[in-house]
Amino acid sequence: MNKTVNINIGGLFFHIDEDAYQKLSRYFDAIKRSLSNSSGKDEIMKDIEMRVAELLTEKQKSDKHVINNKDVDEVIVVMGQPEDYRIDDDGTESKSEPFFAATGRKKLYRDKDRGLIGGVCTGLGHYFGVDAVWIKIIFLLLAFTSFGVIAYLILWIATPKAVTTSEKLEMTGEPVTISNIEKKVREEFESVSNKFKNANYDEMGNQVKNGAERVAGGLGDVIMKIFGAFAKVLGAIILVFSAMSLAGLFIGLFTFGTTSFIDAPWQRYVEAVNYTDIPLWAFGLLAFLAIGIPLFFFLLLGLKLLVSNMKSLGAAVKYSLLAIWIFAVGSLVVIGIKQSTESAFEGKVVTKETINIQPTDTLKIKFVSNDFFSKNVYEHEEFIFTQDSAKNEVIYSNQISFEIKSTDKTEPYLQIEKLADGKSFKEANERAEKIKYGFKIVGNQLLLDNYLLTEMASKFRDQRVELYLYLPKGTVFVADETVQHFDESDNDFFNLHHSSDEYIYKVDENKVKCLNCPADENEYNDVEGGVQTEEINIIDETDSSETVTVKINGKVVTETKSGKKDKKGKLTVGSDGVIIKTE
Repeated sequence: MNKTVNINIGGLFFHIDEDAYQKLSRYFDAIKRSLSNSSGKDEIMKDIEMRVAELLTEKQKSDKHVINNKDVDEVIVVMGQPEDYRIDDDGTESKSEPFFAATGRKKLYRDKDRGLIGGVCTGLGHYFGVDAVWIKIIFLLLAFTSFGVIAYLILWIATPKAVTTSEKLEMTGEPVTISNIEKKVREEFESVSNKFKNANYDEMGNQVKNGAERVAGGLGDVIMKIFGAFAKVLGAIILVFSAMSLAGLFIGLFTFGTTSFIDAPWQRYVEAVNYTDIPLWAFGLLAFLAIGIPLFFFLLLGLKLLVSNMKSLGAAVKYSLLAIWIFAVGSLVVIGIKQSTESAFEGKVVTKETINIQPTDTLKIKFVSNDFFSKNVYEHEEFIFTQDSAKNEVIYSNQISFEIKSTDKTEPYLQIEKLADGKSFKEANERAEKIKYGFKIVGNQLLLDNYLLTEMASKFRDQRVELYLYLPKGTVFVADETVQHFDESDNDFFNLHHSSDEYIYKVDENKVKCLNCPADENEYNDVEGGVQTEEINIIDETDSSETVTVKINGKVVTETKSGKKDKKGKLTVGSDGVIIKTE
């Protein structure tokens, strides 16, 4: 049974048996003797002890582990024998390299001695075996995004700084042996000592100044290189965008312009909304110049960013292109003004047609289509170019609106208003007169066309027809389901119920009533005999009350009964139809 002792090596506590302790003590004494003439002996011994403590910590398998002779021998094999590493003051080695187990494994530390900010980039350079400049360039590129800044801060916080000689050797991958520790300490000590001995403080000040200038210049060069690369990418993007846009404009101009001389299917639609007399090819050319010239200059800008020694255009070419661009833009502005003035006035032509039906008849209203133009009455077109049955080219449109109104006259009548736009009232009225619209009365049926026609020469100038059916009081009518697609009546006067086309309506004093609509469709109070709900609040703050809902003459009202026994109240309807509370 061996005696054990507790020792402190490099700030760490160990349990070690007495024989191993004696061997380790002799080892440290031998190292001190070999370093008797070395500068920075204390610093070297401190680093050696810390390295030995690290190696012994790796040997511990548990908290109760006791360091023995075998563990110490293995540590000595790694660190080497002191006499094999004796270095004279002149810095020459007297012995050959001893055998030791050098792993060469690197550890990640921050190299604060060589780093500019936190030593992160320099430490990463040691770890990956690359020049730290490339690491710095990568972080500068990533600095334009939040990821780069966050990554640098995380590495700064998480990565320890190389403080001791052992950590500095591990950072560069050098074996942590007595020889390397001594060399590192001696180099640092002699470097500092020589600097202080031979210090020329004026020269040092200039060196610091020049160093700062070099750092600033280096950073400036890096930033300029980054911006240069960014400019190249931006130039490529501008070049591709400008070239593709110019190509698209040219194809559009060619297509748009050449169809002015041929019968393209869609040409009539363009001409229909062209309110000026400017040829389409001229308009396309002006648009190409107005948009294409700026794109051309963008193309040149992209080329200059990519090619640094590219020659610029001459002043004469630049000013000529600028003059052409100003002319094109000015012409387009004039055309735009002319385009807007061509539809500045609205013309209207009004005709009235009396509907001869008996007062006892039920008028049936229906919209009908022309099978030649459309097989479906519900299809709607703002305008299309087609031919009529006589092979004449016409403009066909479903811009029809319908509205029911009341009249004091004894007979119902239909008011047809034809509307169109023009550059003057005279031109707009002439265009409106050319609108063709038809209707007919068959028995008690009013059949309305769901379309209008106008000649091609009139072009499209928002031609439309507005129908107003004036009905006297007491007129009974039925609206076909086709009416709902054109009805624009004021709901407060006539509310068309869409749930059925068999509802019967009757013109009342100030509202059209539905005689057979469901009571739950009485949203506008237009259902005959429907329930109209009104809320009546009777409040007596001194009473505890009970609310009762009652119905009086089809009206739902609320009766509030007092909780007091000496006061009773009820709701009644007076002779004038007003709901009152009686005590």
